Amino acid sequence: MADQINNPLHGITLEKIVTSLQESYGWEELGQLIKIRCFDSDPSVKSSLKFLRKTPWAREKVEDLYLITLKREKRKRRKAEMKRLNKR
Repeated sequence: MADQINNPLHGITLEKIVTSLQESYGWEELGQLIKIRCFDSDPSVKSSLKFLRKTPWAREKVEDLYLITLKREKRKRRKAEMKRLNKR
């Protein structure tokens, strides 16, 4: 249980991760970033979930991209906030 406290993915479903990445990048770019067929060939959230639940190495790549994306967006928001504060 203590391990989950520091786990940034705790409480986030795989479906939310895939949906968020698809919205951020689109299927085409997602397929370029992570070379797995479920993103290239007739992609859908449902088919991706089915594959990722059975394939630990692919799921790990998807989770890693999600974390990188979250950090990037957080950095972008922080930068915009600093810009806004400096204009005062």
